[in-house]
Amino acid sequence: MARPEKSATHPFDRVNPVSKLGAALLLAACLVLTIDWVSASTALVLELMAIPFLGVRPREFWLRTLPVWIAAPFTGLTILLYGQAAGNVYWEWFAIRISDGSIDLATATAVRVLAIGLPAVVLFITVDPTDLADGLAQVWHLPARFVVGALAALRLVGLFLDDWKYLELARRARGVGDTGRMRRIPGQVFALLVLAIRRGSKLATAMEARGFGGPTQRTWARDSRFGWREWAVLIAGLMVGMIAIAAAVLTGHWNFIVG
Repeated sequence: MARPEKSATHPFDRVNPVSKLGAALLLAACLVLTIDWVSASTALVLELMAIPFLGVRPREFWLRTLPVWIAAPFTGLTILLYGQAAGNVYWEWFAIRISDGSIDLATATAVRVLAIGLPAVVLFITVDPTDLADGLAQVWHLPARFVVGALAALRLVGLFLDDWKYLELARRARGVGDTGRMRRIPGQVFALLVLAIRRGSKLATAMEARGFGGPTQRTWARDSRFGWREWAVLIAGLMVGMIAIAAAVLTGHWNFIVG
């Protein structure tokens, strides 16, 4: 898998990927402790203020994060219609009930999806799978067999689009792909699943034959370093989460998820 088409001169591009992963996990861990719009909004504002300094081009940002912007309102809509009723009920029909409680919960949920999803996407725009695997094995000391297998799987993800395109061309060559595009989707999805299973089985066999599953300790071609830049990214992610929690507590909107 080729590196993303982005200049590697920006300092943030040289940060170890495991640090970016850790920052995203720390931020998410803070935000999932509570369901309220204050903490989520605070984190989202801080993230939007920091994103321009990460070297992400505006067009690239909107294209990569578009699924998150689409998923957030749909998630909020589901909670709005079917969330737990509380306070005044404004509209009710069968299982649908819109009330003060569902409105507050829907707002908090939609904003929280954005606050968790956006940094997770932006932080990994420039991550190379091999660099991430090196960091997971050398910095986090995860099992080498798991790391190498995950790396191989990530490198195969890019082939799905090519497989989908070839399936469409094959169906058109047989004269069954000119009409009924929506009806063809389930069949193509099943065919794509079959191709993925076959390719994965062959890859697993090839990797076992080359000794990737052996019990001996592996060596790595490149060193994965963890320095002050990586610690700064981790601290920044934790600070955003802690500031969001503090804002919710100080304003009285803290809503611990367990309770």
